[in-house]
Amino acid sequence: MQSFSERRARLLSAIHPGVLVLFSTPTAIRNNDVEHEYRQSSDLFYLSGFDEPETVLVLSSVAEKEKFVLFVRPRDPERETWDGRRAGVEGAVKDFGADAAYPIAELATRLPELLLGASELHYALGRHRQQDDTLLAALDGARRRGRRGAVYPTRLVDAEVKLHEARLFKTPEELDIMRRAAQISGEAHAAAMKSAKPGVNEWEIDALFRGIFRRHGCERPAYEPIVGSGVNATILHYRKNNRVMQDGELLLIDAGCELDYYASDVTRTFPVNGRFSPEQRAIYEIVLAAQDRAIETAKAGATLDEVHVASAEVITHGLIGLGLVEGPFEDAMKEQRYKTFYMHKCSHWLGMDVHDVGAYYRDGKARPLEPGMVLTVEPGIYISENATGAAERYRGIGVRIEDDVLVTESGNEVLTADIPRTVDAVERACQG
Repeated sequence: MQSFSERRARLLSAIHPGVLVLFSTPTAIRNNDVEHEYRQSSDLFYLSGFDEPETVLVLSSVAEKEKFVLFVRPRDPERETWDGRRAGVEGAVKDFGADAAYPIAELATRLPELLLGASELHYALGRHRQQDDTLLAALDGARRRGRRGAVYPTRLVDAEVKLHEARLFKTPEELDIMRRAAQISGEAHAAAMKSAKPGVNEWEIDALFRGIFRRHGCERPAYEPIVGSGVNATILHYRKNNRVMQDGELLLIDAGCELDYYASDVTRTFPVNGRFSPEQRAIYEIVLAAQDRAIETAKAGATLDEVHVASAEVITHGLIGLGLVEGPFEDAMKEQRYKTFYMHKCSHWLGMDVHDVGAYYRDGKARPLEPGMVLTVEPGIYISENATGAAERYRGIGVRIEDDVLVTESGNEVLTADIPRTVDAVERACQG
């Protein structure tokens, strides 16, 4: 609970003189009366640790007593028989540190009062219409009281600006969780290298990952695993995971666990039969060299644009050398010819969300990396089976290598460094 209270204290200082309102993620119907698995809003969980639906969090930097208020589902023995125990109003105070808590049914009547005294309202308008309507009605109620002399918010500020900036920089406690998540994901990737064989179905490897994640207490995968064999490795967001692997193919796996609401994001590509063919090895070594260069670049002061360019330069040189892209190098880079086979960016933020929050640009310019930021480094080459101009021997080869990198004062730390990555290490892992 201490870390959550520290986060709230920092944010309260940042939003003064304001009040912040966050709504929980709405539940979603999967089919008929069956709901999708519920996951709390990362923002709301970041500030409270509270993971139940139908919740509203209010932080007020101007309130004397009720600075942290939760509106929650009340205890209900009948519903708890069906759906499980609830914290209730009492638990929100006792177990989650709220200064006050109220039944969610009282939100409309109590929220206008909680907005008073603040000149700014921090809220992410436009994310969910029903929530917007509830918030705007409360703001109108506070405005009416302003006619009688009360101070009410006259400025609307996007709640995500300062909150997401805070989430971008990871604390030692958060990094410990992310390191553990990286270890668990690494165990799963190593097990997959050992288990994948010709004749094995992609869904068997998908199940292997999910089983290892759950065995270590992870709530869920951080995203739907990508287990793409053969030509499926050239589909960036392939998710069917239902094809039988064949001898001589590569298997690309993009899968990471979510532990205590923190994501890992890892991709490894390896030969199904345990040995790279000459063509596969040539593509793999280009991607590996590109990732090495990008990781070397990912240090304080550099930008994500520079990290991407570092990877793209290596890939462009490699593709020209294989006859897959026309040179000379300078023209190829200027025209971004590599995009035919490397069509995505090299990096994104990583944290509670797999594509984590935080601004990538400031004043229209890419922001420099700073210690405490965590990013992915994930170059790739994808040569579709129908790639025009590509030699037949390279068609159908897809390779991506992805690791999670923490920017430090002295350089960086690769959180996923223990997962086999070089050609020799991958082949050894495949052969057990």
